[in-house]
Formats: sequence, structure tokens, C-alpha cells
Amino acid sequence: MENQNLGQTLPPAKPSFKEAFLFWLKLGFISFGGPAGQIGIMHQYVVEQKRWVSESRFLHALNYCMLLPGPEAQQLAAYLGWLLHGVRGALTAGILFVLPSVFILLALSSVYVTYGTIPWVAALFYGLKPAVVAIVLVALFKVGSKSLKSWFHYLVAALSFTCIFFYQVPFPLIILCTILVAFLLMKVHPSLLESKATPAEALANEQGYYLNAQSQVHQADSGLRIPIVRLVITLVLWSIPLGLFYLLTSKFAFWQTLIIFFSKAALVTFGGAYAVLPYVAQVTVEQLGWLTKYEMIDGLALGETTPGPLIMVLAFVGFMAGYHEYGGSLAMGALGLLTTTFYTFLPCFLFILAGAPLIERTRDNAHVKGVLGVVTAAVVGVILNLTVYFGKAVWFPKETSLAGLDYFTLAWTLISFIAMFRFKVGMMLWISISALAGLGYYLVTGGA
Repeated sequence: MENQNLGQTLPPAKPSFKEAFLFWLKLGFISFGGPAGQIGIMHQYVVEQKRWVSESRFLHALNYCMLLPGPEAQQLAAYLGWLLHGVRGALTAGILFVLPSVFILLALSSVYVTYGTIPWVAALFYGLKPAVVAIVLVALFKVGSKSLKSWFHYLVAALSFTCIFFYQVPFPLIILCTILVAFLLMKVHPSLLESKATPAEALANEQGYYLNAQSQVHQADSGLRIPIVRLVITLVLWSIPLGLFYLLTSKFAFWQTLIIFFSKAALVTFGGAYAVLPYVAQVTVEQLGWLTKYEMIDGLALGETTPGPLIMVLAFVGFMAGYHEYGGSLAMGALGLLTTTFYTFLPCFLFILAGAPLIERTRDNAHVKGVLGVVTAAVVGVILNLTVYFGKAVWFPKETSLAGLDYFTLAWTLISFIAMFRFKVGMMLWISISALAGLGYYLVTGGA
């Protein structure tokens, strides 16, 4: 037993780039279940199975990726890739995390606009919509149970919901004000931001990992030169497609609006897709008219059926924007999807490649962790708003009154919530069941 314990504490050798590449490729195809499922897969493989990174190092990377705008799971993959293999590791992990879902969503979007008006196809999405509302509800409960740790966090969540639901305050402004309030409280009342306790497991058994709390990473102690160089490279990459659209298209104003909007959305996506979708829906549906709110809900359903980050729903919005702008052109829809994907994820790589060396120097900064907690509480209020937004559209498709209530979608939302939250039915399995339920309802009622 003594030898066995000793063997368990021996750190593994540095993983080869090929070994890591194969894992990131596999992850890109199996990363269903939203950020919680994706992070769980990475934790199981990177921490528990391969022991490449210790628990405390993994949690540190996760906490700061949650603080950054953008999809936390994709950024976590890029961060872990950077820890293991530097820049090429970050690029490989981050790109492979997204790439499979890009092509899958492109195919599904093309099928959706081509066959979506066929009754039986529409029936499938009719069953998916209430399941999507339930998925958002499950996310609300999970995020809320972990992040609302005191009366102050509940207050922040309530104020966040009130601002965005009743007063239509833009989501980025809510996050900005939350951060400012958190920094102010850090000066005048820091006890409100303090974490109660760090789990002992986070610091236990640091000796049995390739990277642990004491490990130093290449470029972690670098100054500002590397981040500045990478910022300049990012700006050059950002400008190249914009210049090509200016030179090669007759509808430059449309592409300019699309690029600027999704670049802005990428910079304010604190809390992941569930948090930013109300902001995206508010602008693209109500102001720009790129798609309808029902198409937005269908896009979220499509996003849930593909691997990768749920923020890929934005790529669906880009597809619909190009498709409608060019009179039903699948090619322009595909270009819109690819352009949106590029500008949605470009900042993610900047935040990791330019920020990770600096972030590594602040691993024990309790103040930043406190600010993160307040931001997460605000995100809970935003997710509640998203739940109400989607719920109204699904349960009251014609009018917001008892006469306009769709009893099937309301009942299936409750059934879906109980199945996924109480009985832990897998999200992919339940999405399939929900689609078949919608088809079955259509066949039984004859489309009435």
C-alpha cells in the first residue's frame, strides 16, 4: 500500500503535443452539455485521468476564464493548452474546441432554412422549443445555487434582473456597473466580497501532477511586451476581413454592421451564451431585423444539438443575417456564419494569449475573486431574464394572455425541467425525445 501511494504521487511526464492534440480533437466532437458538461469532461481527463494539471491550477484557470468575456469552456481549453504547450497549444485547443460545431451548425442551418417550413420539420422544432426553455431553467438553478452565497449576491441578481427586464438596460452596462460597484465595495466594505472558504481539495495532493500550484510556466513572468505584440497582431487580423468586404462586396454597410456588432458582443459576453443572448436578441431581432424571435429560439435549439460552446448560436444569427440580406442565399448565409464565428472567437484567443501570462501572476489575488463573485451574481439575474424572454415566446406564441397560452409547450417545459434537473436525463437524449414529442403531437392533432 505504501508503494502504491508513493506511485500515485509521482508526477507524470509532460504530455506530447500529439497526445494533447488528439484529446483536443476528441473534445471538439464530444463537448455536448453546455459549459458545465464541457468543463466536466476536461476536468475528468486533464486532472483526474492524465494528471496533467492539478485541481488548484485547474480551478484558478477556470475562475479567471469565467471573469473574461466569451465562452468560458472554450477559453479554459485554450488556457490549458497554453499551460501545456504555449501558443501552439492554446491555438490548437481553442480552434479544435470550436471547429467541429462550425461545420455541423452550418449544415443544420442550411437544412433549417431549406426545409424548416415543412410541417413535420416544424413539428420537430415545436417540441424542441419548450425543452430549450427548460434547459435555460436548469442553467439558472445550477448557476444560482453555486454563485448566490449571501444576501448581497441575491440583491445583485435581483437588481440585475430588474434593470434588464423592466427598464431594458443593456447587458454590457449592467456588467460594467456591477464591476464598478464591486471595486468600490472592495475599498469600503471588503467583507461583502470575501469568499467563505476554499475547498481543501483545491490544494490537496499537489505533488502528483505535471503542473501544480508551485509550477512555473514559460512567459508567466514576462512584462507587457508580449501582450502588446499579440494585441497588435489581433487588430491586424480583425481588419483583414473588413478590408476584403470593402473591396469585394457591394453591401459593405451590412458586413460592417455585422462585424462591429459581433466584435462588440464578443467583448461583453460575460457569463457565457445564456447571459449575452438577451442582448443579442434585443439588437438583432428588434433593432436590425436580421431574424425573428422564433428563429432565434430555433437557433438556440440548433446550438444545443451541436458540440462546442453554446455561443455558436451567434453564428446561426450571422447565418440568418446573410441569408435574409441576400434574398435567401445559402452561400451568403454560410459566409455570414463563418464571419460571425471568426469575430466572435478572435478576442477569446487575445484574452488568453495576451492575458494568461499576466493572469498567472495573480493566482492568489482574493480581491479579483471577489469581483468575479459579484459579476456572476449579476449574470444570474440576466439568465432569469432570458428564461422569461424565451418562456413568453414559447408559451404565448400569439398573445400574452390566458387565451393565448399553449398548454402543450407549458406542460412539456415542466416535464423537461423535471427530467433534466431531478432525474438527470442527459441533455442530448432529452433534446431527441423532445423533437419526437413535437412530431408525435403534430401527428396526433393533425397540426391543429
